[in-house]
Amino acid sequence: MALETRLEVKLSQKLILTPQLQQAIKLLQMPQLELSQAINQELVENPFLEELTDEQPEVSMEDSHGDAEKPDNSNGDIEGDVEMSDSISTYAVDDYFDERGSDGRDLGYFSSGYTEKPGFETFLTTTTGLTEHLKWQLDMTNASEDIKEAAEMIIGNIDENGYLQATTEELVKVLGLSEEIVTKAIALVQRFDPMGICARNIKECLLIQVKALKLKGTLVEAIVQNNLEDIEKNRPAAIAKQYNAALEDVHTAIHIIEGFEPKPGRKFSSVQVSYVVPDVYIDKVDDEYRIFLNDDSVPRLRISSMYKELLTQKNTFDKTDKQFLLDKYKSAMWLLRSLDERNKTIYRVTESIMKYQMDFFEKGVEYLRPLSLRIISEEIGIHESNISRVTSNKYISCAHGMFPLKYFFSSSLTGDEGSVSSTSVKDLIKTIVDEEDSSNPLTDQKIVEICKSKNINIARRTLAKYREELKIPPHTKRKKQQL
Repeated sequence: MALETRLEVKLSQKLILTPQLQQAIKLLQMPQLELSQAINQELVENPFLEELTDEQPEVSMEDSHGDAEKPDNSNGDIEGDVEMSDSISTYAVDDYFDERGSDGRDLGYFSSGYTEKPGFETFLTTTTGLTEHLKWQLDMTNASEDIKEAAEMIIGNIDENGYLQATTEELVKVLGLSEEIVTKAIALVQRFDPMGICARNIKECLLIQVKALKLKGTLVEAIVQNNLEDIEKNRPAAIAKQYNAALEDVHTAIHIIEGFEPKPGRKFSSVQVSYVVPDVYIDKVDDEYRIFLNDDSVPRLRISSMYKELLTQKNTFDKTDKQFLLDKYKSAMWLLRSLDERNKTIYRVTESIMKYQMDFFEKGVEYLRPLSLRIISEEIGIHESNISRVTSNKYISCAHGMFPLKYFFSSSLTGDEGSVSSTSVKDLIKTIVDEEDSSNPLTDQKIVEICKSKNINIARRTLAKYREELKIPPHTKRKKQQL
């Protein structure tokens, strides 16, 4: 068969996501913190966007949409696209800077001199890290220079939890010192604060704390040395039999070990704790539940009138610059529309959830109903994928606490009084376990029977799966002997 080159015309349909639609989808699934960061980035990059303060009037989206239709580059004539009205007076670039500096501020554009001032970071306090804390203690010792050199290398190989991540052989090879000096340096650092620092494993960490508390030769040291697995599997009787000790003494020793710090370096961790900020509030006002969107941390935006007027000038900019301004203007308008649509979608989804879960908001978790994304999708006419984006990484605050929006979607279990939400069943299981006698914990079969007495039919393997999801150990590991 001969090869040949020819032209063909094919008609096909494709779904193409434009950059604007991709941006709208990303904004829809962003949580509060990420949205604020994205908007601040747009404020830096797009000159047509400016943050709205409380004193400035807010332009409605209808007005903004009306203006957005005027600079349309459909016919390719940029000069005609950006001419919005003949009533707008000529506005030169120099006039723009004169007006911005009319309040007496020196914006730096025409300043003759500039004196650099200290940055704000010079006035901030910083917390001492683990490495600095250990090096400070090393400087206070009177060890030899070789040991100090090895100890400094050792401190540099301690992770954020306080464990040494290099072996003795590796340190000897890198430092070029004898194994004896490296061993002495490790022992020196292990005497530093916090207790248990510079250990190679959990057992060594606990033994260092045993030595620091002067518990060597006691039952505590023996259990740490040989019976950590028995502690994990809750077998105090086996420990008592092994050492021919009273069960009460074993429980006392285990209680002391439980008070040790398994990660001595974490109190020096620089990881910042991030608190969840609710995206939606549901409050009861005058016997009626109201929905409030939380936009406190999100900058409010508007189109800069200064740059919009600059866009209308015919002779101020060349064709390339004017096209750049036109693109930025359209990008700003699309961002405002996307943010407005995001808020409307979140409100509608929350409103639909509140409609289906009204018993939850009135009475509590046990009255949570089974709910799927498809039900909400059909209710408000939005695709399930967008419902999933709206409910991802977003939280709702109500009288019963703060919950992720995904919390209100759950599968159903059959009961004598109809279907029951799996979320409410999990809450019931947690309540049953919290109220059980710790010296005689309930088995999975017993919990199944309690659920059936409350008209909830659940299989034992399903209960075991829910228990694992709730991170509740089996009854053999929940058992605690009374001291």
